Amino acid sequence: MNILMFAHHSSQNRGCEAIVRSTNSLIKQKIAGAKTYLISEKPETDQMHIDLDAIYNGEKKTIPKFSYPWFISYLRMKLLNDESYALSKIEENTIKHIKDMDICLSIGGDNYCYGEQPGWYEIDRKIKQQGRKLVLWGCSIGEEDLSEKKLEDLKNFDLILARESITYETLKKYGLNQVKLCADPAFTMEKEELPLLEGWQEENTIGVNFSPLMIKRNPQSKIAVRKLIEHILQTTSMTIALTPHVIQENNDDFILLKELYQEFKSSNRVLLIPNDLNAIQYKGYISRMRFFIGARTHATIAAYSTNVPTLVLGYSVKSRGIAKDLFGEERFVLGVDELSDINKLLKQFDLLYKEEDVIKKQLESRIPEMKQLSTVSVDYLMELAGGGEG
Repeated sequence: MNILMFAHHSSQNRGCEAIVRSTNSLIKQKIAGAKTYLISEKPETDQMHIDLDAIYNGEKKTIPKFSYPWFISYLRMKLLNDESYALSKIEENTIKHIKDMDICLSIGGDNYCYGEQPGWYEIDRKIKQQGRKLVLWGCSIGEEDLSEKKLEDLKNFDLILARESITYETLKKYGLNQVKLCADPAFTMEKEELPLLEGWQEENTIGVNFSPLMIKRNPQSKIAVRKLIEHILQTTSMTIALTPHVIQENNDDFILLKELYQEFKSSNRVLLIPNDLNAIQYKGYISRMRFFIGARTHATIAAYSTNVPTLVLGYSVKSRGIAKDLFGEERFVLGVDELSDINKLLKQFDLLYKEEDVIKKQLESRIPEMKQLSTVSVDYLMELAGGGEG
């Protein structure tokens, strides 16, 4: 069975790397003889995925002005309001591999949370036109994200695997009966433990992850996180490990965290984890933290899955849904707008600190079930492969 993973930007986002790593591992463990292929917009960032059978360049193409494809695209748009020809040329690096595959997995996770995606819609249409199985893998989609075009695209999927119950219930509500509930594959990802950094307090270090996306959505959030760091230094004996998880141009956690490190390094209780680690190495550090506070979903999954009490600075349905599935309610998740209330953030941290033992016990009980729910996604995949046309 040939399985293609697409809609992947790059592994500079360690969350995207975690999805590829864990998905590939689950498939290879459960489906005998499966061959896995990845299409990446930046394949040079994905070379750590040594167990993939191939990595293809999925960079979007440009249509040279006044070329034959440009004239055809122009005329189809002008006369028919049809952009499909242009999109098929732009996404040609992905589309050309469809014919060799049995199942195509759209793996972006929260790709459908960020407006219309006409390029991916065109790829999805081509997959179905060529008679291949189409799967939306471990997705999160809020009701506010759904549009007429997006719903039309979602109906093309043979199988939709929602990674948390809020998305599952939303898609069911809109009549997408091919949706199944699973958990994010990264709950099962391995970890690699590197030597601890100088100044790290064993069993008394808290991780803090913050992202430029949070500041873009709420500029006051940076002030809130700065106040939180001050609060931790003043009210506890813990060391703070600033933890990047996305290192991309114009979306680089490390640049932001380095600023905070420079501001607080004189305390001798603030560390900055390097920006050149892979996903399993970051998970190795996160797993040895006492607490974790994070904005990046897969950094928080690394914490949850190793039983580290976690406060999520969430900006989409995925954070809320995962917390709900873990605790039965949306606990220890603050929406980006809530960070304008600094006292609310500090109270949430104080509550996390106070309930440390209770939370650890809840995670120790629930995480094995979440990991099992991750593996169920491959069972659904096998059912799809063995069934008739969707």
